[in-house]
Formats: sequence, C-alpha cells, structure tokens
Amino acid sequence: MSDKITVTPSLLCGKVAAIPSKSDAHRLLIASAFADRPTTLMMRGSSEDIDATIGCLRAIGAGIDKQADRVVVTPVSNIPPRPLLDCRESGSTLRFMLPVAAAVCESAAFVGQGRLPQRPIGELREALTGGGVAFSSDRLPFEISGRLNAGDYRLPGGISSQYITGMLMALPLTGGESEIILTDALRSGAYVDITLDVLKRFGIEIKKSHCGYLVPAGQRYRSVGQVDVDGDWSNGAFLLCMGAIGGSVTVTGLRAHSPQGDKAITDLLRRFGAKVTADGDSVTVSGGRLVGCEVDIDETPDLLPALAMVAAFAEGETRFVNGERLRIKESDRLAACADLLHDLGGDAEETADGLIVRGGGLRGGSTHGQGDHRIVMAAAIAAVGCTEEVTITGYGAVNKSYPAFFEDYAALGGKLCIQ
Repeated sequence: MSDKITVTPSLLCGKVAAIPSKSDAHRLLIASAFADRPTTLMMRGSSEDIDATIGCLRAIGAGIDKQADRVVVTPVSNIPPRPLLDCRESGSTLRFMLPVAAAVCESAAFVGQGRLPQRPIGELREALTGGGVAFSSDRLPFEISGRLNAGDYRLPGGISSQYITGMLMALPLTGGESEIILTDALRSGAYVDITLDVLKRFGIEIKKSHCGYLVPAGQRYRSVGQVDVDGDWSNGAFLLCMGAIGGSVTVTGLRAHSPQGDKAITDLLRRFGAKVTADGDSVTVSGGRLVGCEVDIDETPDLLPALAMVAAFAEGETRFVNGERLRIKESDRLAACADLLHDLGGDAEETADGLIVRGGGLRGGSTHGQGDHRIVMAAAIAAVGCTEEVTITGYGAVNKSYPAFFEDYAALGGKLCIQ
C-alpha cells in the first residue's frame, strides 16, 4: 500500500476533542522525570515527537508507563554510563534533552533522523561547551562528555526559543545559581512562557532579569502528583481553519488561559472574517465572507500552513510576514506552502521572510506532504473548499504530531480514500 490518501471535497461539521499539546507534554515529561516522586500526566494518545522525548528519558533512567488516557512517570534513577538518546525527527526533543542530559550524565550519545541533523543547534552547542561540555562533532550524530556547570550563559533569543527552554529546564539540575543572558530579542516568547508555567508548577523558581532569566541555586523539581496536559492549540488550529473554509467545526479542550501562543488563531480567524465563538474550553468556527489581510507570524510561526489555506479562499491578497525561521522546520515551510498552493491551483509567492497568497479559491489535484506533518494537514483542510479531489502523497507524516488527524477528519464527515 502506498502512502497516499485522496480527500473528496465536502463541508465538515461536528465536534472533536483537542489532542494533548506537544509543547506542554514535552516539558511536563522532563519535569516529572526529575521530580521527587512519581507523576501522572493525564493525556489522550501520543505522537512520534512525544515518544521521542519519552524514549530519551527512559534511556537516562526514568520509568514511563504509557496508558490509554495517562502517562505515569517514575523519576530518573541509576543513570547508565553512556545512554543513547534517539531524538528521531523532533527538534524540541533534541534542544530540550541536550542540556538536560549534559546536566545529569557524565557522557551521552545523540542521534536523529530526517532533517534533524541539519536543523540549527550551533549557538546552544557553543553555550554548553562554555559550560564544561565537550562535543565529538558539531552535528548529529555526536557524543557529549563532561557535566554542565552552573554559571552565566549567553544565548540568542531570535533563533529558537527552544534553546532557552532547554537551558531553563537543565540549569536547576546543576544545583548552583545561573543566569541566561539573551543577546538579542526573544522571539516566539509564548513557548518560554509555557516552560516557565511548567517549572513553577514543579516548584522551580525562575526570576526574570532585565536581560534574561535568573535561576537561583539549591532547587529541586517537586512532583504535582497528577497534572492535566493542555489541549493543543497548534494542531487544533487546523480543525478550526477547516471550519473557516467550509462547514462548522467545534474543538473542545482548548483552555482560553493557556500560555500557548497559538491560541491567537481565534483572533486571526476573526480578522479574516470567519465566525468564531468560544464557550468555556470549546471553540467553534464556521465560514463567513473571508477577506485577505496582513499577518505577522513572528510569534506564531506554526499557524502559517493552516492560515495560508484560509487565505487561499479569501478575497484579495494576504501577506504573511516575519516568518524566516519557517525555512528551518521539518521542511522549508515557506517554500512548501507555496508549492502546495500551486499544486492545488492557487496563487502564492514566497518572499524572503514570508508568503503572499492571492485568494480566489483552489481547484484541487495532487501534492506531496514533503515529510512535514503541518503541510499534510494543510493540504487536507484545503480540500474542504476545493472543486476537485486532493491526493496527498506522504500523508503518514501526521504521525509526528497528530496520528489521529485523519480519524478525526473522517469523524467530522470527511471523505477519505487511502490508496
């Protein structure tokens, strides 16, 4: 059987529960693995990226029991002398676990797959080297040796907020006082807010300074016993955008006060002209007269693929700006979104840091997911408004973040044929 799926255009209606937030789950798993007693994470399902972090934590001695609706984490004990951490294709796993492993392991080996060896970690590697960690190579696969020391670390805020998160989670494990000094403005700061929220819940105090973050000495992670993993606004955005394109879709389990930056999807869809209503932790989106606009995706880059599909069905032109970091994701997402829209009969143009989409609708046709879960989901939601079928090659890439995506799509009335 080939990795192809064909989607027949149809208006989708109904209600779907949000999947667990990858961003929240990664951080909660790591905090739980270094807490003083076991922690139960209430979460429905998993994904390849979350499984990558689970595998890395198991490799360094955590006990992790995955059940249908929860994950029970027993803290790390008896760290092996040279654990092998396979980050698969997860950039979050690599950038979080690299400083964490450096703080607790005498040595460790790291491997990865897909585009992960090409994704940037240079500035993080330099900071760790300055803190006493040696690297066998400047790119995956590599080994590290030497424990991370407490101290002052200078890191850019504009390349990846994941650098900051990894260090914030690792430095309390060193026992000493440390400071993270940002050398430029922090971008995608909402992801650091998620980190700070998790650290606070696990008893770790982080103080914001005028130039970064202070980590006081003598801290330990303390289990909260049981914790609910936030619903995922990033992946829920695809379903909500599908409602904007055609039909009416409700996603439950999306906490309005979540620190996730991608909750901005509701305001952005209103700007396009979609009908958006919120009731508790449920959000419903249905179509309206969509009109193009300018969208700054600096703080919410993961929303681009879904919003680009909405823009294709809007009147006039939409300009997405400040998205240059999208070129170093699982694919070059600016190029991949432009290719996808062209494949489906749309009009799109890349810029140096963004994308211009000229609305008017999409025809349909054949396209490739380019090994990127968000490009596959974008193609599928675009099919709702197309005039012809959409065939997606490489649809299995959704397993990276949302393995049940096409099941939920079908539950909303989507017509799918796996080839």
